[in-house]
Amino acid sequence: MYEKKLSKDVIFGLHPVMEAIKSGQEINKILIQKGLQGNTFHELRGLLKHSMVNLQLVPVQKLNSITRKNHQGVIAFVSPVTYHQVEDLIPRLYEEGKEPKFVILDGVTDVRNFGAIARTAECLGFNGVIIPAKGGATVTSDAVKTSAGALMTVPVCRVDSLKKTIDYMVESGINIVACTEKTDNSIYDYPYEGPIGILMGNEETGISNELINRSQFIGKIPMTGEISSMNVAVAAGIVMYEAIRAKNK
Repeated sequence: MYEKKLSKDVIFGLHPVMEAIKSGQEINKILIQKGLQGNTFHELRGLLKHSMVNLQLVPVQKLNSITRKNHQGVIAFVSPVTYHQVEDLIPRLYEEGKEPKFVILDGVTDVRNFGAIARTAECLGFNGVIIPAKGGATVTSDAVKTSAGALMTVPVCRVDSLKKTIDYMVESGINIVACTEKTDNSIYDYPYEGPIGILMGNEETGISNELINRSQFIGKIPMTGEISSMNVAVAAGIVMYEAIRAKNK
């Protein structure tokens, strides 16, 4: 049976996946066959117990659709970059005399949008892109390609909880600006002074209310056309550019 060439983002088999975890390789997601048992499997689950890896239990047919080789019920998708820690990055930026500028993605799932946002962030001098460990796009070779290589340059922070991360950012003096249609305020009404975190939401549902409530400013992009929403990558670019324009004014 013909099988398309596997992406270099994919590794499979219990032992190869466990060795990748033990070596500290960044892993975006692991698919495990439902009902899988055995000592090695339980050792794998133990390794993942305190990690931020997105773990999914799937039928064997799902694994077979990715590869017909001896996957032993386990397939992992690895990241081509090393993720950064927000708690390390922010203090370092302050020590270097910089005003931190971040873009935070709440559930942006399309890798093309993710890559395009990272590209804009890098071009405009943002210091990092923050993504959730689960429920959003991760750094893959496709995302790196879409970003024109920006994801190899701009730091990406994968966090277990966006709520806790935003709380930490606010405590660290970073103002969170949420771009959402759930307001009458315009993004152009905010002065963008000091450290800033631009918060963008899911392509369909937008930003969650619990994150909106943690933001210091909520604004929308004024629109006069018949379509009421923009592509998230385009919207993020507009807000990021406005933040830089206002700072350089």
